[in-house]
Amino acid sequence: MSQREQWSSKIGFILAAAGSAIGLGAIWKFPYIAGENGGGAFFLIFILFTLLLGLPLLLAEFSIGRTSGSNAVDSYRKIAPGTKWHWVGILGMVTSFILLSFYSVIGGWIVVYLFKAVTGQLNGLSSDQYAEVFGATISNPGISVFVQLLFILMTIIVVAKGIEKGIELASKIMLPALFVLFILLVVRAVTLDGAVEGVTFLLQPDFSKVTSQTILEAMGQSFFTLSVGVSVMVTYSSYLPKTQSLPRSAISIVAMNIFIVLLAGLAIFPAVFAFDLEPGAGPVLLFNVLPTVFSQLPFGMLFFIAFLVLFLFAALTSAFSMLEIIVSVISKGDPGKRTKWSWIIGLAIFVCGIPSALSFGVLGDITLFGKTIFDLADFTVSNVLLPIGSLLIALFVPLKMKKTALYDELKQGSGLKRGLFETWFFLIRFVAPVLILFVMLDVLGVF
Repeated sequence: MSQREQWSSKIGFILAAAGSAIGLGAIWKFPYIAGENGGGAFFLIFILFTLLLGLPLLLAEFSIGRTSGSNAVDSYRKIAPGTKWHWVGILGMVTSFILLSFYSVIGGWIVVYLFKAVTGQLNGLSSDQYAEVFGATISNPGISVFVQLLFILMTIIVVAKGIEKGIELASKIMLPALFVLFILLVVRAVTLDGAVEGVTFLLQPDFSKVTSQTILEAMGQSFFTLSVGVSVMVTYSSYLPKTQSLPRSAISIVAMNIFIVLLAGLAIFPAVFAFDLEPGAGPVLLFNVLPTVFSQLPFGMLFFIAFLVLFLFAALTSAFSMLEIIVSVISKGDPGKRTKWSWIIGLAIFVCGIPSALSFGVLGDITLFGKTIFDLADFTVSNVLLPIGSLLIALFVPLKMKKTALYDELKQGSGLKRGLFETWFFLIRFVAPVLILFVMLDVLGVF
């Protein structure tokens, strides 16, 4: 068998892993959920849970991946042979498959909006007209399926090229570009008249608006935005050399993720408040509200195009990781089989995602459990599969990995102090499972 691939550099791995984390969860989902839950208080609680829940889980997945040096299924087999724990990896594959099937639908919306913006089709429209354009776009079956296919094709092409020449190279270009574009947008947003109210909304916590639902939403968002719970980070860390510091890598990724979430809020809320729009507009915030904002600014459409480009970059870097976890298992780490399986699996995901793409139009009347096909897929992944996957990983590490071996693994390349290791071990063994169970019980309607 051909030699297994590896990341060519530390920064390449960090950017790729951060790209996996910095996706639609950070840029699309966080702003509207924060808008619906009071802004600053939600942001603060989100940061707290990211550090107490997301970071320990991320480091747990890193430990599994690099210890085994295998794909997301064989990693569990190697560490716990003769058990059923490898089903955690299979669950991650299934979750990634379903997630990418509807995630690519939103990616397609970004592609078509970028095309409309570049060709001038979004210039000079009113707020109501932007809503009409969005509704007409997502309900058009031909457009919806075609742009979903384009997004999937971009994902397949990069993953097929491999770790170093595909995912790593693309991430090295896209992530720095994303940060630069975001900072430019933030500078423009915070200099608007009336922008201070938006900055205050994001950064000044108002705990009177905090409810039990706010806390649970922030908790769920903390691991949704870090790509934990699906063994994606098990896969990515399996390509790491032993010289790489896992704790520093995890902290860098978490810090970048929080920073991007902050930038997303600073790019959106000041502009929304400056034009007296509704921050809790929901999922359509980026497609209905933001075009209205940008259209009222000098050179506003150029800024909106820049926003769509970085939005596309973020969506793609996450999509790479979802396809990679499946390809790495099916191809058994053989680079010679990567291209074939990238295309087969990618196109299978596209086909399975067509009903989600059509659920805003011709299949809009078809519902299961009171949800459209798209909404059911989203709910199943976000509220069922991700929490279950996260809980199983939090249980697996302390139960099936020897504590001394874990410490040795995390100490390599980092010189991790024993006290910090004990803190992490306590969080992953006792705190993380309890917090995840709260999320799951909330989903089941216990609270």
